[in-house]
Amino acid sequence: MKESVLHKLTILAESAKYDVSCSSSGTTRGSKPGSVGSTSGWGICHSFTEDGRCVSLLKILLTNFCLYDCAYCVNRRSNDIERVAFTPKELAELTIEFYRRNYIEGLFLSSGVIKSPDHTMEKMLRVVKDLRTVHHFNGYIHMKAIPGASPELIHLAGLYADRLSVNLEVPIEEDLKLLAPEKDHQSVYKPMNFIQQGMVQSLEERRKYRSAPRFAPAGQSTQLIVGAARDNDKDILMLSSALYQRQSMKRVYYSGYIPVNTNDKRLPATVDTPLKRENRLYQADWLMRFYQFSANEILDDQSPYLDLDMDPKLAWAIRHPERFPIDVNTASYATILRVPGIGIKSAKLIVSARKHGRLNLNGLKKIGVVLKRAQYFITNNELPLHTIHEATPEYVKQVLREPSSQPYAAQQLSLGF
Repeated sequence: MKESVLHKLTILAESAKYDVSCSSSGTTRGSKPGSVGSTSGWGICHSFTEDGRCVSLLKILLTNFCLYDCAYCVNRRSNDIERVAFTPKELAELTIEFYRRNYIEGLFLSSGVIKSPDHTMEKMLRVVKDLRTVHHFNGYIHMKAIPGASPELIHLAGLYADRLSVNLEVPIEEDLKLLAPEKDHQSVYKPMNFIQQGMVQSLEERRKYRSAPRFAPAGQSTQLIVGAARDNDKDILMLSSALYQRQSMKRVYYSGYIPVNTNDKRLPATVDTPLKRENRLYQADWLMRFYQFSANEILDDQSPYLDLDMDPKLAWAIRHPERFPIDVNTASYATILRVPGIGIKSAKLIVSARKHGRLNLNGLKKIGVVLKRAQYFITNNELPLHTIHEATPEYVKQVLREPSSQPYAAQQLSLGF
């Protein structure tokens, strides 16, 4: 590798690390004769498969030059940092060489905005187009769509990339205008809506013609910065819920604010628990996506922040003791899902197993129910009558809340359901 390219790689890979919206692809591109790479089976990005395998991608910026002066961004215009840029040819060749050496399995491409959104998108498009057409790379590509870029360029990006993403960054628009004066939510929603329309149209065309090109087959995602402004968890979850419903968002990612520009008075000097808060938001997001919870159920105006000492599912159950206890042998699947200590897989197994007879305590353990949590919210002939009503919600909260001394690294990786 040329020394100049290595120098650019060092700087631009470091600059890209603050964007977290690059998890698994959710798409399948099978291998083709004469092509290299495949997304089949494993998914992409720094993530772990069910059997423990780690998959990786090159997460890089095309350049850290930027027209914008966003308060929270390390690459903002006013920062005195070394600026470098890849040429599209350099980055395409670097990606394919890393793939051939088995360093990566895909590409996550973002960029600062140079000259204009269209100019930046054109350069990024040259990278992914060269990978697909010149190098015949058939692996996973996640590409950022630049707010303000023309619909024609975004459409081309969706034909070459597996996933597109446009970052909202700050949940409340007034705060966004304060922290990033050149940006507004409308400039982000416009490409989001265009990407959604492109995906819908692509699906309709492929129902008629199997050979029709796919548009962003892995969907779109976005990222919200947590803790850089005055937003509360309720604001964030309401926004995420709307994005999942209206923009058909594949994922909303939450990035705990990291104070990279400590001399900017618009930003908080310190953040008390950004990583814990980020983790709780991911857990609440999981409840909305897979556990049939609405954002209004998880938080309300009286409780706008998630409890940092317990997962949001347990917190909801303690706030609603009138919903419990339930009989796992007769309750509906949706009701069973809401019991702390019972996950999606366990709930499905319970519904299936009880067709063959009543479930006892041993059966629940074999299914995988975490009885330490669930015992206060279910009834069973073998369990002592010690539900949330007899024990009181205050006692259950005290017993089941996570110890504050627990290292955060252990908490972050557990959904706690």
